[in-house]
Amino acid sequence: MEKILEFFLIHREAIFIVILSIFLGIEVISNVPAILHTPLMSGANAIHGVVIIGAIIVLGHAVTTGAMVLGFLAVILGTLNVVGGFVVTDRMLEMFKKKK
Repeated sequence: MEKILEFFLIHREAIFIVILSIFLGIEVISNVPAILHTPLMSGANAIHGVVIIGAIIVLGHAVTTGAMVLGFLAVILGTLNVVGGFVVTDRMLEMFKKKK
């Protein structure tokens, strides 16, 4: 328990920034109109591609088992996010094709 409290005391500024980022993200996403949601998600796919590359690099430099597990989890979740985004984007683009 002492190590956990020590971690929070040492990294309190970073934890505060993460908490504020979460609230800001929720506020921004909740105010996006539905018509802009899919194009914004398509743009986010490119960013998540960079996240996957970073996760692979971190996974390659991982020394401990915990770091390897977190790196692997980051790669898997990032890949799922990118694939899901492309599926939704493809579905959106199908709506604009002329029907036969």
